[in-house]
Amino acid sequence: MPQKTQDTPMMKQYQAIKDQYPDAFLFYRIGDFYELFYDDAIKGSQLLELTLTARNKSADDPIPMCGVPHHAAQNYVDILVDKGYKVAICEQMEDPRKAVGMVKRAVIQLVTPGTVMEDKPGQAKENNYLTALYVDQQQFGFAYADLATGEIFVTQFSEFEAVTSEMLSLQTKEVVVPEDLPQQYRQQLDQLDILVSVQADQKPTAEVSFVSQGIDEPITRAVLKTLVLYLVSTQKRALAHLQVAVQYEADQFLRMDHQVKETLELTRSMRTGERQGTLLWLLDKTKTAMGGRLLKQWLDRPLITRREIEARQTRVADFMAHFFERSTLQEALTKVYDLERLAGRVAFGSVNGRDLLQLKGSLAQVPVIKNVLQQMDTKSLRALLPELDEVPEVYDLIDRAIMDDAPISVTDGGVIKAGYNEQLDQYRDAMNNSKQWILNLEAQERKITGIHNLKIGFNKVFGYYIEVTNSNLKLVPKDRFERKQTLTNAERYITPELKEKEQLILEAQEKSTALEYELFTEIREKIKQQIQRLQHLAAIISEIDVLQGFSVIAEEQHYIQPKFVSHQKGIHIENGRHPVVEKVLGPQQYIANDVTMDQTTDVLLITGPNMSGKSTYMRQLALTVVMAQIGSFVPADTCELPIFDQIFTRIGAGDDLISGKSTFMVEMIEANYALAHASNRSLVLFDELGRGTATYDGMALAQAIIEYIHDHIHAKTLFSTHYHELTQLSDTLAKLKNIHVGATEENGKLIFMHKVLPGPADKSYGIHVAKLAGLPDSLLKRADGILQHLEAGSKANTPSKPAATPKIKTPNSTSQTPREQPAAIQETQQPLPEVEPDGQLSLFKEPEVVDSKAEKVLRAIHELDLMSQTPMDTMNLIYKWQRQLKK
Repeated sequence: MPQKTQDTPMMKQYQAIKDQYPDAFLFYRIGDFYELFYDDAIKGSQLLELTLTARNKSADDPIPMCGVPHHAAQNYVDILVDKGYKVAICEQMEDPRKAVGMVKRAVIQLVTPGTVMEDKPGQAKENNYLTALYVDQQQFGFAYADLATGEIFVTQFSEFEAVTSEMLSLQTKEVVVPEDLPQQYRQQLDQLDILVSVQADQKPTAEVSFVSQGIDEPITRAVLKTLVLYLVSTQKRALAHLQVAVQYEADQFLRMDHQVKETLELTRSMRTGERQGTLLWLLDKTKTAMGGRLLKQWLDRPLITRREIEARQTRVADFMAHFFERSTLQEALTKVYDLERLAGRVAFGSVNGRDLLQLKGSLAQVPVIKNVLQQMDTKSLRALLPELDEVPEVYDLIDRAIMDDAPISVTDGGVIKAGYNEQLDQYRDAMNNSKQWILNLEAQERKITGIHNLKIGFNKVFGYYIEVTNSNLKLVPKDRFERKQTLTNAERYITPELKEKEQLILEAQEKSTALEYELFTEIREKIKQQIQRLQHLAAIISEIDVLQGFSVIAEEQHYIQPKFVSHQKGIHIENGRHPVVEKVLGPQQYIANDVTMDQTTDVLLITGPNMSGKSTYMRQLALTVVMAQIGSFVPADTCELPIFDQIFTRIGAGDDLISGKSTFMVEMIEANYALAHASNRSLVLFDELGRGTATYDGMALAQAIIEYIHDHIHAKTLFSTHYHELTQLSDTLAKLKNIHVGATEENGKLIFMHKVLPGPADKSYGIHVAKLAGLPDSLLKRADGILQHLEAGSKANTPSKPAATPKIKTPNSTSQTPREQPAAIQETQQPLPEVEPDGQLSLFKEPEVVDSKAEKVLRAIHELDLMSQTPMDTMNLIYKWQRQLKK
């Protein structure tokens, strides 16, 4: 009975390896190709647009198959990983020509979305974070790492929502979890569109021990173990560049959840998903890739320690004061390559000769940078000088060893300089002398034979040969040469002497190439011993790069250094601007505004028409706070701010249909989260809260929320609303002030002033905004008529705040702290509007019922163009209307 295709030794070997990586595409090396089989081939051919064929097509059980050339495999691997898949690279572990029986094969690396090492065009300033989660008794250990740079961070949370928010903020593509992760959390992770990978518990490796230094909490040690074991098991090599994990607490920085960062567009545009139009885009004047990544990290985690913030500010001011020296510094920084990722490649074993030349060129700029800082001669910048380690051992080693024009390949020779290794020089001399001997032999044979175009050549199949054209064959002395190959127009010969020399040349060349690679790996290992010094140098240069960038943007945009004051003194900003909008519009077109919230003001209630700039004004304040707390200067004439601990926002409408949550539900969840976590040192921005439900419902909720913040949290709050009735709260809430965004009417047209003024707006201008949007004139006239009718028939009754503050009921306690779950929305005891018979809360008193005949006549009179009517036409119309009313 013939052997089935899947029973062949090779397919058995394939299946045994594939069984170890069931969730990955297996790139199985056969000769010069990586082959995919079975389902991998079917799915891979679709994703990679490859031709699907079959192994042993004539068999009863042909196996689906497709393949890619090994030299072009990286592009195909990148495509699959970008789509969220894993790829296992299976290599031949021995020379097929020397193998006895089946060629040994093994997976040398598992490439996953979270472990990609290679830079992609335009993404040098982006981190690629792999995250890990560990759960123990409702506590969540969380860690993340960038394999390319070796950075690792670890923390713990008490709420799962905080974990998912952190994952989304980091834009992670992959999360590693232990095998026993509770199913409820696995389900929630699956909804985030993040690849979930499982890591089995194993014995800790040396990398786990090194990374976990100084980490004491069992849950953080456990999550680090999960993360690092996954890195080691997927990469299958020592990872000497992994850094000691940095433990952080969320409350060590200005806290902003994922939604806040998205709303404020700190690093990604809500409209396009790109950097363009974000605060990161505006502030990024860095000259290095690692500086760009550090800036993004600072934006994700602004500081809350005044001393640290002011230390950054001082250096920004020092850079601003030294324009010419700063230009020299920038020129040096542009010549510094990505030291973090170069160190990672050294440790990873993927570094090549050109990478080492980039490392050498970067180290050459360190003395230049130090010299510039010395010339600036300020206390803050002089403090950086000892941190700028020139790492001379690495520079000197590369300078002595690596050729200035080294190729990318490290296995084909031409990498090591002459004079670095005596044995290598001897091999090269042998090759060079032998080649000269070949040239001498060629000249000698031409002279003896008289064949002036006789030449000695070489190819990999036949080695060295003497070639004579057919027209000169009669000149070849008999028995002088041994025929080797016949061509169409020539004959090729060898001689015993040439064959002997060929062996010496090829042996020297082979030994020379092998020795060069051996020397290169030794050099790489020596540099690997200095990785921690290189990483520290990279961190210092990155910080210098970001701070000089802050000075550039401050100078270009005329930003000022903010001053930090106590929370009692509040916020005082004169002529503040939205940094990104100003950049887009230009300073001449942007209208600046003040923000004043002293000890007498906790809440600013903002009214005004849509499109007038209320949301921009709110975002402007939040971005100013973020910029100030990362150490940047800010867009204003003067700025005094307290240091905030958290920012909460609810700006813009949005739903979560996947989770079955309406816009209003999302609005209330986000509002509730802010009320539950905000403190008196927080900044709260609520835009049009309550608009997603019935009018009285929304207004009642909005008022209750304002009162709760005012009476219990005391956070600095900007609350914009279209409920003009709420402006009366300034009469009963001592720390609430009304402001509005100005607008005016000219010739029936609405003109936005974009200027924030004291007091409430006089009207909402909703119909005017609808007109700007292009709604039909007839519709607008009808809406205006209805509005006038409603305004004439009734006035809204705003629920007033009771004289005594209502008691807030909370579970298991008699008092409410800012961190506890607020119940104000449900429990506030206050008079509510009367419920109409149909059960609907109505903002306005229902107009009296008008006779339908009379209503038609009134509408006709209202729409009549009297000036276009003749007297007779008018009389006919009046007669017609009288008859309609009498019917």
